[in-house]
Amino acid sequence: MLPQVDVRHLYSVVILAEELNFTRAAHRLRITQSALSRQITELETQHGFQLFNRDRKRAAQLTEAGRTFVQEARSALLHADRAIHFARAAHHGYENVLLVGHAHHADQEWVSTLLTIRLPLFPKLKVRLTTLFATELVRNVLASELHMALVTAPVTDAKLTIVSFAETQLCAVMPETHPAANNEQLQLRHLARDEWIVFPRSVNPLIHGSILETAGRQGIPTRHAHEILTAQQAFHLVSEGAGVCSRRRN
Repeated sequence: MLPQVDVRHLYSVVILAEELNFTRAAHRLRITQSALSRQITELETQHGFQLFNRDRKRAAQLTEAGRTFVQEARSALLHADRAIHFARAAHHGYENVLLVGHAHHADQEWVSTLLTIRLPLFPKLKVRLTTLFATELVRNVLASELHMALVTAPVTDAKLTIVSFAETQLCAVMPETHPAANNEQLQLRHLARDEWIVFPRSVNPLIHGSILETAGRQGIPTRHAHEILTAQQAFHLVSEGAGVCSRRRN
């Protein structure tokens, strides 16, 4: 007997796992907080496990069962999306679909280039893009759920063919009033007293770890103020005086 799981509930769990906050997740889902809470509770009650630990501030933390569920839920949603996309491609006469993944921070020029791919042997090729975290992109390529992916600092794996095609730099974002704002050269020690706005480890474990390890080797304690996913979030928080941020320059 197939489990009775609503696709909307799967999507709600994935979004809440990304935000770890009921208010922000409900805003992204365009539903009320009570409706989101009810969906999560119904799913947990129906299947007898707890996905999230909650607190009174609307925050949420994944349980071990939740982390496992989210990983598989993302895969299920990807397959459902692929089913629709392949059917639509067949309906419009495309004979082949190239599945390409990229991170949310990927340079839009790279994405535009992907959309122009034309292979003589596949005149009816359709390029289909999907956006995921770096770890998910690698996992989906290994699982043959994606044909290729654009990944910053991918993990080394004998089953992967990794080709370097561009270099990106890390840059620091800080308020105009910061003491180091006008320095010709910036060193980590200039940011030692600041609260840092960083992206979660799940976005890219290698880069995340490299930043913290480099700071640690120089004896700089990193005080995490906020975790963000996009450059726009970083710029806004820096402009509000909430800390400094390091991000990739594409």
